Amino acid sequence: MVARRTLIVAGFGALGVLAVYVQHLIIGYDVPFWGLFDNQLDLDVYRAGARTVLDGGRLYDAKLLGQMDYTYAPVSVVVFTPFAWMSFLAARIVWTAAIFVALYFVITLSFRALGRPITPRLRVIAVSLVLVAALLEPVRSTIWFGQVNIFLMAVILWDLLRADRSRLHGIGTGIAAGVKLTPLIFVLYLLVQRRWRAAIGVIVGFVGTIVAAFVVLPRDSWQYWTGTFFDSNRVGVPDTVGNQSIRGALANYFRTDSPSTGAWLVLALLAMGLGLWAAVVAHRRCQELLALTLVGMTSCAVSPMSWGHHWVWVVPLGVILVHHALAARTRLIAVAATTAAVALLLVTFAWRTVIDGPMTFVGETHPDARYTGLFFKHGIEWLRWFTLDPYNWVFVVAAVTTLVILVPARMSVFDSRALAEDGYHS
Repeated sequence: MVARRTLIVAGFGALGVLAVYVQHLIIGYDVPFWGLFDNQLDLDVYRAGARTVLDGGRLYDAKLLGQMDYTYAPVSVVVFTPFAWMSFLAARIVWTAAIFVALYFVITLSFRALGRPITPRLRVIAVSLVLVAALLEPVRSTIWFGQVNIFLMAVILWDLLRADRSRLHGIGTGIAAGVKLTPLIFVLYLLVQRRWRAAIGVIVGFVGTIVAAFVVLPRDSWQYWTGTFFDSNRVGVPDTVGNQSIRGALANYFRTDSPSTGAWLVLALLAMGLGLWAAVVAHRRCQELLALTLVGMTSCAVSPMSWGHHWVWVVPLGVILVHHALAARTRLIAVAATTAAVALLLVTFAWRTVIDGPMTFVGETHPDARYTGLFFKHGIEWLRWFTLDPYNWVFVVAAVTTLVILVPARMSVFDSRALAEDGYHS
């Protein structure tokens, strides 16, 4: 048993080293602009928005960096202001380091929620999975753009994986929703289960951010909540290739910048019903991490605009699959979980697409374009239904698989108590 555990840890260590090399193969670390650490455009927009407020400007009227709009709720400026006081280089270093710390926190928190104590061996596995996760397009894009979604997910998981008896249960999720509205979907998840304290906590946290923003930024808050809030196209046009929501799928599949609102609403309601149903079933089978992951993925599917980096919820999903592969009581379950983990990696991998010729990105011209993500791959026309919208299919498969496995069972075949019998973490 000791030799098996050592072999597993060594294998994960080697996998982490390989992931660092593969990351360089996707796009070299030293490639100007396109390298993993050589952009952070969104972080610069956050900083520019904070500077606009500090200088007395109108947050939602300003064209940041010459042409970018500020799209987050007003209270987010408070979060981003410390980075406006730094140089861009210092902000990039601090922000990027924080992303890796948040990834490690999410992975270890996920393992703990699945019943695994955080031992030195598991820390090695967690570090390895951080490096592997960076190969996934949602995570790589988060790092490359300097995005905020990893932090919001970390706050939500930390908040809602705690016991319901906590007085502050839900507050953190409400604050996350105050920065970016999509976490409000967790209120529905909590209300369906009659978890009143947590649901009220989310609402109180969210309303608190609005009140705080009106105190600090009354003019911008009024403009946002009475006008800017309703303009979904401010984030981007729906047929942008990177829009991985249901609305984006409709726009890209039918090649239109005005997809049918009726069709989108019907499909979004069906997706919300599917996701919340699967999440509630997972919760009732003592699989709370899976439940929260499904709700997070549902929020991405039904949102009008969901960039690839919004789908960071594939990280805890991957941890769940790794956990089941390690804890499986039978070879069949181990093979199934491992196969699913590899499939998730391949579908969400940061596949590179190089387009030769000069291209302009936010006013700066580059000799070529190096995009990442399966949704940029259009070589196989008969697979277009899948490749242009892979993340929604991941969501559907995850939700349906959850229902197929857990609905007929009194307790999941992946019961985390199997760890006690497995002895791996001892």
